[in-house]
Amino acid sequence: MSMAQINKKQGLGKGIRALLDTIDDEINAPKQGVPAVSGKNSDTQSTTARIPLDQIEVNPSQPRHDFDEQSLKELSESIKLHDIIQPVTVVKIGQNRYQLISGERRVRASKLAGLTDIPAYVRTADGQGMLEMALLENLQRENLNAIEIALSYRQLMDECGLTQEQVADRMKKERSTVANYLRLLKLPPDIQKAVRDGQLSMGHARAIIGLEHVDQQLYVFRETMQNGLSVRQVEQMVKNMGAEKQAAQSKPATSVKLPPAYKRIEDNMASHFSTRVKLDRKKTGKGSVIIEFYSDEDLERIMEKMQL
Repeated sequence: MSMAQINKKQGLGKGIRALLDTIDDEINAPKQGVPAVSGKNSDTQSTTARIPLDQIEVNPSQPRHDFDEQSLKELSESIKLHDIIQPVTVVKIGQNRYQLISGERRVRASKLAGLTDIPAYVRTADGQGMLEMALLENLQRENLNAIEIALSYRQLMDECGLTQEQVADRMKKERSTVANYLRLLKLPPDIQKAVRDGQLSMGHARAIIGLEHVDQQLYVFRETMQNGLSVRQVEQMVKNMGAEKQAAQSKPATSVKLPPAYKRIEDNMASHFSTRVKLDRKKTGKGSVIIEFYSDEDLERIMEKMQL
């Protein structure tokens, strides 16, 4: 076998792997030419046609924003050989204008492959129905990460006026599952980005959410990333920190409430050291500053901040 034949075979293998990414979609997709009902409107139907790529606009409701470049390249190679197997879904919004509901990955790969038109399910829906349909279709068909799923759930609630129960019903999920995804959006941006990028699992994130303070969440996140902690280890760390807090709260309060100016100082110090800081000031003007640390490594980090 020549080197050219080997390279061609390897390229075909990559293309097949890319096509397998959408095999579940192809199995569940409506048959070509058969009307399909989607969303909450029974009069929302579809037909199939080939649509010029330059007439398709990306749906602003698309929850997915991250696309693996290598995966797109592999899919584009398979599209060159086999064309699009599963049609994308669009809705007609004007003369020779269509808005994409699902299939942005296929559209991007088709452009890379040099296609000028692609097969599409052309659907009709009102504005509200189209938004809900777009979000539901993407949630059901695309390999979204946990943060993208959470953002889609939030958008369904905020823009479509759905409750958590209604979102769960439409997605055929337990309400607690929807609630757990939505809780991820309360995490600091650094942690959300790690979940979105696949660097931190949803199990890790759910454990970290159990901590009340952002500085504690960031500390556990940092420890998890640096030491490769398992979900069970993170859960135990969170449990231990919660026990310490409970023990501290059981002690009688000996200090008065901080004036606003001193509270800002306390917050600024906590932000600077990325840990909890307790500033205690008595009426005489005397007081103390307590800087918490959770391990020897954390203490070393704080000392470096102090340049000690």
